[in-house]
Amino acid sequence: MINLTVKKDLAAVAAFALFSGATFAAIQPNVLILYTDDMGYGDLNANNPDSEIPTPNLDRLAAEGMTFTDGHSSSGVCTPSRYAMLTGRYHWRKFHGIVGAFGDSMFNAARLTLPEMMQAKGYRTAHIGKWHLGMGWDAIRNEGVTPVKSLGKRAQPPEAFDWSKKVPDGPTAHGFDYSFTDCVINFPPYCWLENDKVVEAPDCMMDTALWKPLKEGNWECRPGPMAAGWDPHKCIPTLTEKAIAWIEQQKNDTPFLLYFALPSPHAPIVPNDGFVGKSKAGPYGDFVVESDDACGQLLKALADSGLADNTIVIFSADNGPEHYAYGRDQKYDHWSSAPFRGIKRYLYEGGHHVPFVVKWPGVTKAGAVSDALVSQIDIMATLAAIIGYELPDDQAEDSHNLLPLIQGKTKAVRTVHVHNTFEDQYGIRQGDWVLINCPKIAKKGSSLNRKWAEKHNYPNEKPKVGMLYNLKTDMGQRHDISSEHPETVERMTALLNQIREQGYSSPRIKNP
Repeated sequence: MINLTVKKDLAAVAAFALFSGATFAAIQPNVLILYTDDMGYGDLNANNPDSEIPTPNLDRLAAEGMTFTDGHSSSGVCTPSRYAMLTGRYHWRKFHGIVGAFGDSMFNAARLTLPEMMQAKGYRTAHIGKWHLGMGWDAIRNEGVTPVKSLGKRAQPPEAFDWSKKVPDGPTAHGFDYSFTDCVINFPPYCWLENDKVVEAPDCMMDTALWKPLKEGNWECRPGPMAAGWDPHKCIPTLTEKAIAWIEQQKNDTPFLLYFALPSPHAPIVPNDGFVGKSKAGPYGDFVVESDDACGQLLKALADSGLADNTIVIFSADNGPEHYAYGRDQKYDHWSSAPFRGIKRYLYEGGHHVPFVVKWPGVTKAGAVSDALVSQIDIMATLAAIIGYELPDDQAEDSHNLLPLIQGKTKAVRTVHVHNTFEDQYGIRQGDWVLINCPKIAKKGSSLNRKWAEKHNYPNEKPKVGMLYNLKTDMGQRHDISSEHPETVERMTALLNQIREQGYSSPRIKNP
């Protein structure tokens, strides 16, 4: 346990660095990243007072730290956003879609990752939770085993893999000293992996009939091998328990990075019994409450271990809510993307405009709210500045250093952000303007989308190339004004092409 004197010393050093401009590397703050899956901006009470979901722990975090009301993920889907956050690089410079079941790692060996950077400065690093960035499963695959034809050509049986072997290209191959993961809650294999090995070998095929019936949404589970007794209801409790235990093992003599990636409230929507009925937004709302509770348990573990005063806590989500949000709005009058238009996969704000909170005791002002444009891509350059790591020009090419913003020394750092989910479909934000060259309208929930638009009085217009919005006057993106501002469309189109072609957007890179 850290004593009161040490707490005061840490606060004093942080205050000195804040006001003198000195480096923070001397204090080496711990870093805890809390990352939820498919949580909408409007689910969090701190963002949306009309939310039907209580989120007391995350609201408290926001009240004690700095809330960014204009925070973004790199993509409207999972894998790309995680890649971008952990590399400081727009995902679309490499790929667009998610990693499929038993997919290869998205990280090249030469690509510097956030945990590798932290390791280089003496940090102990851990990843606990969802991964979904590929693991190198082919290394343990047994040749000649045919898929289960009745379940599809990709439905590999348990005997298709040698579960005793190491899976070589997962979290521990890219900067994490420790990892505990289910990889993806709705993808095979349905089992736990600790570091680079399966904890309990799959011995049967996944069967949703073995689990409690769902009360909202679908299982969304791909067929594949499962360890007997595996149950998605156990995911949040197990991951939370592992993360708390890891925090309790940490000492003040070695700084740490913990990336805690919840698999929730992504489908399957499986709130445990103790959380059923805790919200007014149905099972999904209850699942958000359970996610909030898990975050609260980790924050309490930090405080109980005496580590909270020297820990930067970052909370965000990988993208907007799934298409079930439409039905939830109709049934419970709760719009997960509020006050924005769109959901997961969309180029509209609701697809990538996500919760974003940073708490750094002694640095961030309690209850501070910033409307500055920020991105999860910026976490890498920001932490590099804090720990004194000089990023090469060929790494973290799109990451902006937000430290002056967090310190309150400036009101803006980033002025442009590029949005993308699908190949050749981009949006670009500059100031108050957003240009969308083609907003992908997901097929899932399309009829409910129309009902949602009618309920919220949106005009009946078809998406087209070159849609332009001004978020200052039209945050909900109701009115395309491209015909009124052709010069803005031309300018932003040219800027998008420039950023795509030059291979970087970070202001620190002058002569790549």
